[in-house]
Amino acid sequence: MAPHHLPFFITPPNEVDVLMVVMGIFLVAVVLWVGTLYWRLHSLPERMAHKSQKLQFEIVAVLGLLALFTHIHLFWVAALLLAMIDLPDFSTPLRSIAGSVEKMASAAADEGGAAKPETKPDPAVPAASSETKAREPSNA
Repeated sequence: MAPHHLPFFITPPNEVDVLMVVMGIFLVAVVLWVGTLYWRLHSLPERMAHKSQKLQFEIVAVLGLLALFTHIHLFWVAALLLAMIDLPDFSTPLRSIAGSVEKMASAAADEGGAAKPETKPDPAVPAASSETKAREPSNA
C-alpha cells in the first residue's frame, strides 16, 4: 500500500502518535471523573445530614468514614438511613425545663430568704435501720 492510502490514525515512524496522546489524556480525565463521582456518592449521607442540620450529623460522618476505610457497605447504608431519619430533639426541651426550674428556685430563694424547701423521704428507697446507722462511722 502507498502511504497516502493509509488511515489517518497510523503515524509515520519517529512522529508523535496524536491518537495515543489524546486517548491518554482522555483516560486520565475519565479516571478522575469516576473518582469524583465515587467520592460524591460516598459523601451523600454526610451532605444530606449537613444540609438538613440533623442532630446525628457526627454519627453519620463517622459511619461514612468507617465505610470508606473498611469497605464494609453496611456502614454506608446505615449512614444513609440515619441521615434520612429525623430523630426527635430531647435535649432542647430538657434544657429549657432545667433553666425554668433554676429561675423558679432562685426566685423562691430570694422571696423566702434562706428557707429550704421541705424534702420528703422517697418511698422507693427503704429507710436505714438502726443496725445500719450503728455500723456507719460518725463524721463528728
